[in-house]
Amino acid sequence: MAGFKGNFKCIVLSPRKLLYEGEIHSLFLQGDRGEYELLAYHYPLLGVLKAGNIVINWNEKIYINGGVIRFFANECTIMVEEEIKPTVED
Repeated sequence: MAGFKGNFKCIVLSPRKLLYEGEIHSLFLQGDRGEYELLAYHYPLLGVLKAGNIVINWNEKIYINGGVIRFFANECTIMVEEEIKPTVED
């Protein structure tokens, strides 16, 4: 399918809030077995994500501490660990 440009639904959420929701063209991830890119109609996938960036459409980045991904029926759901922000003590 050379030249095919489809979109898929993507949702990124943490235990506390929705981080991203929308129709996208590509998603670049760092999994526990290496890096990979997801495009529309990718083969079904269930995996573990390492700390790093999720890159959406080659330009938007979301930093995560780790999580899990499910891609099925042209929909991608990513559940990430809540980021722990250091506290500043005087």
